[in-house]
Amino acid sequence: RSAFALYSESFTVLARSNSNISRFEDLRGRRINIGQPGSGQRATMEVVMDAFGWSRFDFSLVREFSSEHQAEALCDNEVDAIIFVAGHPSGTIKSATEKCDTNFVAVGGETVDALIDENKYYRQATIPAGVYRGQAAEIPTFGLIATMVTTSDTPPDLVGMVVDSVFKNLDRLRKMHPALANLRAGEMKRDAMPAPMHDGAKSFYN
Repeated sequence: RSAFALYSESFTVLARSNSNISRFEDLRGRRINIGQPGSGQRATMEVVMDAFGWSRFDFSLVREFSSEHQAEALCDNEVDAIIFVAGHPSGTIKSATEKCDTNFVAVGGETVDALIDENKYYRQATIPAGVYRGQAAEIPTFGLIATMVTTSDTPPDLVGMVVDSVFKNLDRLRKMHPALANLRAGEMKRDAMPAPMHDGAKSFYN
């Protein structure tokens, strides 16, 4: 069950500057990292690949590096591009942009628009300008909202207590990480939750 929404997580494509990858479609035939099985990064990439009609065989090499290894792999020229789903600024992306010359790849167009229309939990997103070295402009892409979830078995009183505590301490929470800086109370109860709202959270919002 959903309790409350947090920050936007953007589908992020980062390429080596010498790879000549400027559009998402340029990834075909290249060496990429799609993330480990079971990760949100991998699940989202598989949805995108399906939308574009791609399979693993459309790339010259597919790697399954974990989040903490992909920046190093990109800068060591083991792959041409990495795909990451994260709130920004991200330590992984920051590490890659500081260790080697990179460029962000915009993700959009009719295929992505249709993907957003068909899945209520996706939405247009941007990576803010100036967050990383060499990134002067904002990068259009799509994303989803990171959500605090629990189970239907969790007592409503406990969930209500947690939600109440979070909302009472929003100012403190916003200062804990840049990705949380723009939290807005009114936006944290969203219709596009990945699971039904927990009864304890419903009671709090009511």
